[in-house]
Amino acid sequence: MQYMLSVYGPAELTELGNYPDKATMDKAMADTSAFNDRLQAEGHFVYANGLASAVTSTVVDGQGDRPLVTDGPYLESKEYLGGFWIIEAADLDQALALAADGSKACQGKVEVRPFQ
Repeated sequence: MQYMLSVYGPAELTELGNYPDKATMDKAMADTSAFNDRLQAEGHFVYANGLASAVTSTVVDGQGDRPLVTDGPYLESKEYLGGFWIIEAADLDQALALAADGSKACQGKVEVRPFQ
């Protein structure tokens, strides 16, 4: 079964993202890289990537006669999706355990959702 592990962070980012200092950011990046390597080695990894800031997004509504295109995120929020992993896991329990390790590595909250 496939799951999406979504990492959320604050809308307002500094040049260090949501990390308080460079040392913390460097550790999170190294730990996340090690977590990605582990996912690959154990056969869980499908795809992962980070996203640009939500302020760079464009919303397209093609439901009318002409598409309506607007700048900015779809929803106003204090936190936005910052990145994600797509993983293979035997069941939800395994996905949750991997999400806990990913959360610790990237130092952020992780939402787990199965694909339909």
